[in-house]
Amino acid sequence: MRFARLGNVGTEIPVVIDGERTLDLRTITTDIDGAFLSGDGIERARAAVATGGLPELTDAASLRIGAPITRPSAVYCIGMNYAAHAAESGSEPPERIVMFMKSPNTVVGPFDDVAIPRGSEKTDWEVELGIVIGRRASYLDSPADARAHIAGFVMANDLSERDWQIAVSGGQWSKGKSAPGFCPTGPWLATDDELNADDVRLRSFVNGQPRQDSRTSDLIFDIDTIVWTLSQYLALEPGDLVLTGTPEGVALSGRFPYLAAGDVVELDIDGLGRQRQQYVSA
Repeated sequence: MRFARLGNVGTEIPVVIDGERTLDLRTITTDIDGAFLSGDGIERARAAVATGGLPELTDAASLRIGAPITRPSAVYCIGMNYAAHAAESGSEPPERIVMFMKSPNTVVGPFDDVAIPRGSEKTDWEVELGIVIGRRASYLDSPADARAHIAGFVMANDLSERDWQIAVSGGQWSKGKSAPGFCPTGPWLATDDELNADDVRLRSFVNGQPRQDSRTSDLIFDIDTIVWTLSQYLALEPGDLVLTGTPEGVALSGRFPYLAAGDVVELDIDGLGRQRQQYVSA
């Protein structure tokens, strides 16, 4: 199934996308949140689609596309999880998972404008597969237990201000990761049966020029290992977002200029749609 949220910021309507139809979920849930994902919300939505019990949202095409999940309690990120990206960052592939966090209020819609922070000279793009947690995960016994705790997958742009992340970080990356709008997410949340998330193509473009092009099968630490490992150190809550890392082809490599006002970034992942952001001055 594919879930989305449409409408103005703060008043998005939860919907399920069924082929060419967009169906209103408000008879089932007020939002795509942790309670919906951890309860029987997905199955109730599936049953309602099958029986024709959901009305069509006829003006869906005219509505803003929001992030497909409400603001999560946490956004966890995995760093340098593609060997080629680690190399372009000047690092060896990690032997252990590198984790950092973004502020949850960075999560915005996939087509929303993004403001380049004041004073930023090194705003960078990162296309990533995102994991949305569906059941609380704490001290999982093995990676094989991970999928039972995953509600589905999204596309995200893990935007970064590289000076703030690296040069003036004080040793912590989150300062360069948490500016407003620095996590465009969506356009939809897809359940596991909608795609083979372990091997999908992900790409990015800046002003129509290709930048990143890889597959999630190239992840150093795969989806199940990420969720299992994180659960040994923290509790993943329903609705939390976990970004799995980005492939090579970012501005940090030195091969491309950083983003400036007027630039357009587009991202796509097989089965998860396409994003487009215009970059503006803060």
